[in-house]
Amino acid sequence: MSFFKENEYATYHIQDSILYIVYKSEVSIDLQAAIRIVEDRLRLQEGLAYKVLCDVRGIYEMDKPARDYLAIEGSILVTVVAYVIEPTISKALSAFYLRISSPPIPSRVFSDIEAAKLFLLTK
Repeated sequence: MSFFKENEYATYHIQDSILYIVYKSEVSIDLQAAIRIVEDRLRLQEGLAYKVLCDVRGIYEMDKPARDYLAIEGSILVTVVAYVIEPTISKALSAFYLRISSPPIPSRVFSDIEAAKLFLLTK
């Protein structure tokens, strides 16, 4: 099993039973990009479910079809997810996104990567 993958949108690596997805700087995500992101993640996982730390600080923009796709299809083989956001992004705005997109798995937003890791390790 490979523990690292990269495409034009993100890097993926598995460490300590957590799958880290780190979006590249200034990346724009549309539906086709979202499909590619999920396909590459699933290839790396090889059918195994993981806790996911998703660092979205590099995302410049994401359209609604991509958000909807990632909220549902992006949850396949994910047991829990912690999103890492820029401290300048409102947690209220992030919480609103999680509420309206209704991901089928436990999800939480953090501005600190260590707090996100701790959350995942305790789930």
